[in-house]
Amino acid sequence: MNQPNQSPNPSRVSVAPMMDWTDRHCRYFHRLLSRRALLYTEMVTTGALLHGDVPRHLRFNAEEHPVALQLGGSEPQDLARCAGLAEQWGYDEVNLNCGCPSERVQRGAFGACLMAEPALVADCVRAMVGATSLPVTVKHRIGIDKIERYEFVRDFVARVADAGCATFIVHARNAWLKGLSPKENREIPPLRYELVHRLKHEFPQLTISINGGFVDNAAVHAQLRLLDGVMVGREAYHNPWWLAQWDAEFFGDDPRELSREDVEAAMCDYMAREASEHGTPWYAIARHMLGLRNGLPGARRWRQVWSDHRLKQLPAHEVMQRAREAVPAG
Repeated sequence: MNQPNQSPNPSRVSVAPMMDWTDRHCRYFHRLLSRRALLYTEMVTTGALLHGDVPRHLRFNAEEHPVALQLGGSEPQDLARCAGLAEQWGYDEVNLNCGCPSERVQRGAFGACLMAEPALVADCVRAMVGATSLPVTVKHRIGIDKIERYEFVRDFVARVADAGCATFIVHARNAWLKGLSPKENREIPPLRYELVHRLKHEFPQLTISINGGFVDNAAVHAQLRLLDGVMVGREAYHNPWWLAQWDAEFFGDDPRELSREDVEAAMCDYMAREASEHGTPWYAIARHMLGLRNGLPGARRWRQVWSDHRLKQLPAHEVMQRAREAVPAG
């Protein structure tokens, strides 16, 4: 059984669950950069766990702790069974997705559309809390479609909190269930941080974290003065070197002596281990670290080497050597 790290309030800064991105290889990479931040899995549906390959969906590296499993579903007993699996597999938290607006997720009757059914979400949370000793948390939006009243999200949080949820991660945009793609839903509905601040003011006993649009230390610090945590999504993925500052900046750790080359070499060692133990090709892992040299001279050429399909048969360490040779000295 994996054992969690003893880290202070890991939810103070976290990396968002992102479909097709935050798999276990991405999380291993992010953990090399930050030892403290809370990491989330991609959303895993209850159907995938109850009727599919459980190890494929739930296996993770011991180094990833603290790590949370995000579930997608709307049937209380199914979610309870999956929350129990999360505990059996050694996760540190189980999170219910009430924020994803994709039509595919809506067809499964979960994600952001659940915000319209707070009683059902409360039933789901109550069942999950009864099935695990792990913290049960909820990630949601501030509203759906054209519902922009604060009272909508306030009443949702109140109802779900009564069922036993003490931590809410709030994406500070509405989810438009019709007419926008998931990508557009991350960009077009306006950010309204003030509604999340009102939630914390009205529910001081709850842990309230905010998600949406954070790209630098100053913006994160501004929210931490008012809220319990900040969740970072796309910026953490596209500019991962930012995470190397987080432990000192947000958790009070001493600065680390860490270089991009150190991280790249550690990832190559991981790629070799994964190939040996699971037959994982290195390029399935390397795709997550392509932003490592963003903003540096030669970054584009470095990415091209790591993305070159003609090199797929080479060992990862040899590809690394070629990538480094492509970067200007100094």
